[in-house]
Amino acid sequence: MERLKRAFIGVDYVIHAAAMKHVHIAEYNPDECVKTNVGGAENVIRAALESPTVTKVVALSTDKACAPINLYGATKLTSDKLFIAANNIRGQKDIQFSVVRYGNVMGSNGSVIPFFLSKKKEGILPITDINMTRFNISLSGGVGMVLHALDTAWGGELFVPKIPSYRITDVAEAIGPECERVVIGIRPGEKIHEEMITSSDSFTTYDLGKYFVILPQVTLFNIDDYINHFNAKLVEKGFNYSSGENTEWETVEGLRQLIREHVDESFECVD
Repeated sequence: MERLKRAFIGVDYVIHAAAMKHVHIAEYNPDECVKTNVGGAENVIRAALESPTVTKVVALSTDKACAPINLYGATKLTSDKLFIAANNIRGQKDIQFSVVRYGNVMGSNGSVIPFFLSKKKEGILPITDINMTRFNISLSGGVGMVLHALDTAWGGELFVPKIPSYRITDVAEAIGPECERVVIGIRPGEKIHEEMITSSDSFTTYDLGKYFVILPQVTLFNIDDYINHFNAKLVEKGFNYSSGENTEWETVEGLRQLIREHVDESFECVD
């Protein structure tokens, strides 16, 4: 933490993006996952609270933190709770902690699209499960969401974007329609579909237009003031936001265009 305190000297805003994020690696190395994702979060919070200049902290979360079934998701849920609860111990310090949660970042290290692009050369695309779906967001979309949180957070919010889903089979079709597809089964800790908001969250989830926001059950601000300021609308009881039940879907051709825009501008695919 001492090194973090030195790093925060003269810093106004902190974005916590560090994590041990690969599900199967976390399952194999649980100690390292807990130290990085939970202990690391605690260190960032303490250093920010002790900094005389830091006024905003945004932590990056993941859809896997919602109703987690793997260690990575459980540690990120714990991290989310730590950052949100940090608002309760700030005292008189002018600082707000908030969290942004989103799905797979298109083209990120270890994600399915660059993996399929590399496997395309071999003529075989390994499919974990033909029913699998995931949320999809571009790097620029993720950055924009962080900037939104820095600009608008009152402290304690967990922001969730409204983004499309894709079917893993459509990703395979977009990248290598000529490739053989081999079903290999899901890896340890994986889900068929991901969630970003559970029905249990619906009681404190508000629609802000471009984003949803999950508020703490007890806020440090007047909830009516927040609702009026952002024109926030409480979602229906029982609402949940799942990649498998989304209302917006990426198409095969749309995925190809996104790959060219955000992953590999030289990508070409002819059916």
